[in-house]
Amino acid sequence: MLHIHTILRLMYSIRDMDTSITLLRLAEELRRRRLARGLTQAHLAKAAGVSRSLVVRAEKADETVAIGTFANLLWLTGGELTVGAARRPTLDEARVLFAADED
Repeated sequence: MLHIHTILRLMYSIRDMDTSITLLRLAEELRRRRLARGLTQAHLAKAAGVSRSLVVRAEKADETVAIGTFANLLWLTGGELTVGAARRPTLDEARVLFAADED
């Protein structure tokens, strides 16, 4: 029989993975759009009125980057945030997440 602490720890791990996947997808889309527009991180940062290091953090799926900042960066690259149905991670996304856990 599973102990309640084990169940709770598992639930939090799954929730964290879901959040990480969402941020990973957001970060990858931001980077893809920036590169497609021929922008450097420094150019995007200047246009957004933020530091280059913040753009770097956003592209690395840093969970401390505010959602408003992500929205602004995406807007400046021709995108916008939309809400859709959640989907399971691809194998590539899972590999990235598990590799980050090993670091």
